[in-house]
Amino acid sequence: MPRRTLLFVPTTAARSDPTADNQRGAPAPGAPLSEEEPMRRLGLERELVDPSVYERTVGRFRDAGIVLPTFAQLAEPVTIPERIGARLAGVDPDVAHPLNLFRAHWYNGPDRRQRVEVPDHVVLPPALTGVDARIVVALGDRFPMIRSHKVLAAYGCLAPRIVTGQFDPTAQRAVWPSTGNYCRGGVAISRIMGCRGVAVLPGGMSRERFDWLERWVVDPADIIRTPGTESNVKEIYDRCAELDREPDTVIFNQFSEFGNHIAHYAITGRALDHVFESMRAVEPDLRLRAFVSATGSAGTIGAGDYLKERHGSLTVAVEALECPTMLENGFGEHNIQGIGDKHIPLIHNVMATDLVIAISDRATDHLEVLFNSDAGRDYLARRRGVPPDVLEQLPSLGFSSICNVLAAIKTARYEGLGPDDVVVTVATDGAPMYETERRLILARDFPGGFDAVAAGEAFGRFVLGASTDHLLECSRTDRNRIFNLGYFTWVEQQDVPIEEFEARRRPEFWTETRSIVAVWDRLIDEFNARTGVLEAL
Repeated sequence: MPRRTLLFVPTTAARSDPTADNQRGAPAPGAPLSEEEPMRRLGLERELVDPSVYERTVGRFRDAGIVLPTFAQLAEPVTIPERIGARLAGVDPDVAHPLNLFRAHWYNGPDRRQRVEVPDHVVLPPALTGVDARIVVALGDRFPMIRSHKVLAAYGCLAPRIVTGQFDPTAQRAVWPSTGNYCRGGVAISRIMGCRGVAVLPGGMSRERFDWLERWVVDPADIIRTPGTESNVKEIYDRCAELDREPDTVIFNQFSEFGNHIAHYAITGRALDHVFESMRAVEPDLRLRAFVSATGSAGTIGAGDYLKERHGSLTVAVEALECPTMLENGFGEHNIQGIGDKHIPLIHNVMATDLVIAISDRATDHLEVLFNSDAGRDYLARRRGVPPDVLEQLPSLGFSSICNVLAAIKTARYEGLGPDDVVVTVATDGAPMYETERRLILARDFPGGFDAVAAGEAFGRFVLGASTDHLLECSRTDRNRIFNLGYFTWVEQQDVPIEEFEARRRPEFWTETRSIVAVWDRLIDEFNARTGVLEAL
């Protein structure tokens, strides 16, 4: 029977959850946590699993000169040792250099070489959004190697396996199922660690994704194309089930890897909090009202739990209108590349979700053209008065990033937010990842060319016309319904025990699971000490 990536069920006493009072509607209690459930869970181990694997990996990292950053260092890069920072200055951010692991954070500047004091972001003005609230977008294309924050997710999944002796880079392949950016991040991290990284993704994704993968994989066979496009996640799972039967293979399924959630809670959440606090230091009356994230693998949306605990902000989950899974138990196909569909990820803390919003891919298609064409930018500058510094940042917004912005606008309208209210979201990747897609959109929808009239129509229809339709304010019943949808994927198809599936209803599950970060950091420090690389720098 294939190995399974299972949940971690906390066995320590449950602690109170500071997010509970901020949730709209009390979550229903889940099944009791089993005291007899074993602590060992693939990906969430707190102790050494295989000493022989551990020692081989120590040797590999010593020979390759690899030092692992702690989660705390990636959350606060100012704590990275100075001797690493001095060497990092001369490292190209687009190569598989071990020190680029220390750039897997939100504090890289536009050149991705220099570190900035506050994570790079853009505040979209009312001239661009049509709402008074501040829409703040953290820019993911500042990350190294793949120009997307998904490299952080990949590191958050692999590093804990390394320091607990659960993955052997000298003998095993790391398989990264994804709809694009996560598998690129996994391949990049695998290259650095000297192991085979295998990308599994739908064949219909953007050409640029495959161009990048072809340059980075060890063997062309390590790019596995599954049927369909963005919505075909089940086909990815089926191919991974086949690969999982091979003894040299470990599947890092971002949809069920809690390292993905934990990394974004601890690192992305803290970075976004820093952005907001930097704004509030100048304008003390500002209030953080919401965090918006397309669900995708549901890793990034974990940052919403961090912000909810500190500011009482809403957590807004976003999906494609053409595949309204959370909103309508629906299905379909769409082109908002990077967000996945037709299932509820195992790592989505559904019971802490406040709003669900659906965005049409026709909106993201047309606005991507608006933001990245001469006619579009000229319209925004001349007719809308969008400042030049904001226009310069628009190429940092890819399809899913625009989706997030539109959902933030809808959130602001629904909640009636004003100029002292802040809605935070992220730009997963930028427009360069979709140049071929843009040409296809132009040929399909604008055969006569994209001019000022087309620009005005796109802006009026999809920005000014972004109403509060296709939006759900979640009650307890709504949360339970969405949560229950996950049963069909994880219990029926992926063999997750029902007790472990149900445990995720409880806030205590998430609080206790995140406590593992301190353990992982201690294990990372111990691992680095064993290799001796850090001391030798």
